[in-house]
Amino acid sequence: MNTNIIQVFSIGLTAFLLSACQPESKPETSQIEPDEQPIHLTIRNPKIEIAESFEEMVFAYEEENPHVTIDIHTVGGAVDDLADLKADIAAGNGPDIFTNSGYETARRWENYLEDLSDQPWVDQAYDKSLEPMTFNGQLHGMPINLEGYGFIYNKALFDQAGIETLPDTRTELLAATEKLQAAGITPFATGYYEEWKLGDHLMNVAFAQQKDPDAFIQRLNDGTDTISHNPLFSDVIDLLDMTLQYGNENPLTTDYNMEVELFSTGQTAMIQQGNWVQPMIDQQSPDMNIGFLPIPLNDHLESELVVSVPNYWVVNKQAAPEKKKEAKKFLNWMVSSKKGQQYMTERFQFIPAFKNIESDHLGALADETIQAYQSGNALHANWFHFPPGIKEEFGTAMQLYIGKQLTREQLLEAFQQSWERASQEQRDET
Repeated sequence: MNTNIIQVFSIGLTAFLLSACQPESKPETSQIEPDEQPIHLTIRNPKIEIAESFEEMVFAYEEENPHVTIDIHTVGGAVDDLADLKADIAAGNGPDIFTNSGYETARRWENYLEDLSDQPWVDQAYDKSLEPMTFNGQLHGMPINLEGYGFIYNKALFDQAGIETLPDTRTELLAATEKLQAAGITPFATGYYEEWKLGDHLMNVAFAQQKDPDAFIQRLNDGTDTISHNPLFSDVIDLLDMTLQYGNENPLTTDYNMEVELFSTGQTAMIQQGNWVQPMIDQQSPDMNIGFLPIPLNDHLESELVVSVPNYWVVNKQAAPEKKKEAKKFLNWMVSSKKGQQYMTERFQFIPAFKNIESDHLGALADETIQAYQSGNALHANWFHFPPGIKEEFGTAMQLYIGKQLTREQLLEAFQQSWERASQEQRDET
């Protein structure tokens, strides 16, 4: 036998005999600290605009935390986010991190919302931004960002049409629209395939322009006021009619991405959207000169941008303790670490809801949103106070109207009936 082989065999045999005399060792994994145990998280990201960048940010976190694996489920566009989430949880596949819009919706989901009151980022958040998720003495969500919306307009096309003064009223908006049309420019991109743009954003302007939106909603709930006889909702329909008359063809089959493409490629001059589409516009037309116009319902109300926290990150209260701990750590990393902040501002182009995050160089739409928020000259989002499911019903009814399946009077009555039914169901549940 080869001498080298004999030596190797002898060494191996000796090692085996020695090991046989030692006490049985514990598995190596038992010596790993609990924080280093492999952890698998799932996150529901509701922003399709940042899907790719969000995945890159998560990968950066995984590199810093090798024991963590994160799966992302991005929803949005035509997906009914609330129904989809309910289905996941009912099937036992509820995510560890998801989103909630606050107020009534937060209370309905209280059993699934972990208390985040002791988290490091709380003191850095703008105080008012936390109100929608604060109840029963606890804070249940971390604000994703601030968002503003109105009509985004292409300054070059406005110049081309000879529009020298920006419209503040509905009559002025109509005049600008007619100038654009006369110059061979389609005024509006109308992507009404998804109902949220109609039922959430457009309808909200009528609520926000009430003298006291909260009091108006309370009167609707107790039956002492109606939507169908309130003139601002008729104004909403007038504005919708204007966008249909001067918009692209086939609005009901024009989805979110198609709509943004129509605007960002210069095929239309205006689009009803918010600062969240800035990355999509920049990707297709990085040098496009754009700005915001408030949505004017009539000629006597002062129009402003709508600015709010649209959603909150929440941690699933039903998740395992180690998952909840890691989920909180991830959320804090997003808003506290230099890398997380860079993704939030530079890649997502989010307007931070935190005082410790710089918000320069986010684009023209963000600049105007921040200015409106800080000056106090902004309307508020009121859909947080709507009865559950009402936004979707508003949007669906408006789609039926666009498709000429409802008249104006029937649409106004549909709004009212939907509110009465949803409000009653909410009372029955409580």
